[in-house]
Amino acid sequence: MKKAVSVNNVSMRFNLATEHVDSLKDYIVRKIKGRGVSFEEFWALRDISFEIEKGESCALIGSNGSGKSTMLKIISGILKPTKGSAKVYGSIAPLIELGAGFDAELTGRENIFLNGAILGHSKQLMQEKYDEIVDFSELRDFIDVPVKNYSSGMVARLGFSIATMVKPEILIVDEILAVGDQAFQAKCRKRMEEMMSGGTTVILVSHSKADVKRICHKAAWIEKGELKFFGDTKKALELYEKGGKA
Repeated sequence: MKKAVSVNNVSMRFNLATEHVDSLKDYIVRKIKGRGVSFEEFWALRDISFEIEKGESCALIGSNGSGKSTMLKIISGILKPTKGSAKVYGSIAPLIELGAGFDAELTGRENIFLNGAILGHSKQLMQEKYDEIVDFSELRDFIDVPVKNYSSGMVARLGFSIATMVKPEILIVDEILAVGDQAFQAKCRKRMEEMMSGGTTVILVSHSKADVKRICHKAAWIEKGELKFFGDTKKALELYEKGGKA
C-alpha cells in the first residue's frame, strides 16, 4: 500500500515563560533594562515515528496534555516540528480547532465561502456545493446570522459540513464528534465511514473509546509526548487503559 502520512523522529519544543508579564509595555521595559523574560523548555513530543497507509483510519489516543493535538497540527502543517519531519501524501482537510478558519463577525453564509477559500476551493465550487453544505449542517434558518451567535455545536456542524463536502484524500478530526447532539454525531460518523469506504485516510483524536473502536483500524498511544504503542486499535486501547487514564 502507498503511504498517506509519514512521521519521522518528530520532536516539538515550546518555550514557556516562567515569569508573568502583563503587557507588551512590561516586556519592552524588561528588555531595555536587560532583564528580559525567563523561559523554560517544554517538550510536547519526543522522537515520534509512525506511518499511516492510504485508506487507513488511525486514532491518536492518550490523556489530556499528552501531545495528541500538537501531533495533528504538525501533520496538518500548522506547526513545524523542532526536530524530524511529517510528510503528507495527498490533499488534506483538517478539523482541528472549533471555529478555526471562521470569522465570528461574518454570517454562516459568508463563512462558507471564506472557509472554502482557506481550504483552496474556488468560489464557483463553493456556489455549486452551497446548498449541500447548508442542508447537511441543518443550519438554513441561521445561515445569515453572525457566527459569533452560534453555539459550539452549530460551529462544529458548519465546519464539518464544509470540510467534507469534497472528499479529501486525508481527513483530520480533533474531538469534533464530541460536540453537538447525538443525531448529528451519528450523521458525521456515517459520512466519515462513507469517505473511508471511498479511500479517504482518516486521522482521529477522540476520548470516546466507542468512536475509536468503530472508526479506526490503528491507534497511536501517546503519553507525555512519547509514543508508547502504534498498531492494532484494540491492543492500543488495552495498553492505554492499563498504563494511562482511560
